[in-house]
Amino acid sequence: MKATKAQKQDTVATLTGRLQRAPTVYVTDFTGLNVAKVTELRRRLRAAGVEYVVVKNTLARRALDAAAVSALADHLAGPTALVLAGRDPVVAAKVLADFAREHEKPAIKVGLVEGKAVSPDQVKRLATLPPKAELLAQLGGALQAPMAGWVGAMQGLLQMMVGALEALKTTRADGAAS
Repeated sequence: MKATKAQKQDTVATLTGRLQRAPTVYVTDFTGLNVAKVTELRRRLRAAGVEYVVVKNTLARRALDAAAVSALADHLAGPTALVLAGRDPVVAAKVLADFAREHEKPAIKVGLVEGKAVSPDQVKRLATLPPKAELLAQLGGALQAPMAGWVGAMQGLLQMMVGALEALKTTRADGAAS
């Protein structure tokens, strides 16, 4: 069944809104994936909080132009799906890389992370990073370590001072008793 002009306009408007809300977009080629595998990929992406949208290239170009994300339009050829990720680009990249490792598909054509185009190799490197929460925890640990060392050194100095005062008290008490 052929879509009417109004249906196409609705599709473009909906996709434009999704693109404007998604700071990370990956363009994939799903050639060679059957319906069951595409469904499995969608399920994995949905579990990670990511949308997977299969759309006609002409409608995707219109939506990309309307959303001012025209850098991806050159890569819309052949069967194309858009992966619309949230604030953390690593999660979607991990799901795509893991799925591609298992099934050798989908091929990542290009990505857009916070307004900057990234190559398929860069997307694969993103997939090797730890999640954002873990990176923040590592940063917190790195910032906390010098402070903990300083506190330990200060505590050692205080203990030495208390020890010296106790020794002085003992020697004075022994000197007064004699």
